[in-house]
Amino acid sequence: MANKDLKQYWKTNLRYLAILLSIWFLVSYCFGIFFVDTLNNIRIGGFKLGFWFAQQGSIYVFVILIFVYVHLMNKLDEEYDVDEK
Repeated sequence: MANKDLKQYWKTNLRYLAILLSIWFLVSYCFGIFFVDTLNNIRIGGFKLGFWFAQQGSIYVFVILIFVYVHLMNKLDEEYDVDEK
């Protein structure tokens, strides 16, 4: 891979990481701590939404973000012809 392509590849990879980590931070830290009182006014399945994010929701979102990252990186690898096929 050419040096220019390599830099663009890593730039895209870091952009994906920044976006996904920002989503993780928002869900786990902000929804579970900062906005918990506001979110507790909403109930899902009998549980307050703020409590749900603090206890389970952030874990579910984290696992989903892992699968999203794998999907994005597979597409990026194919685009730059560095996939394992």
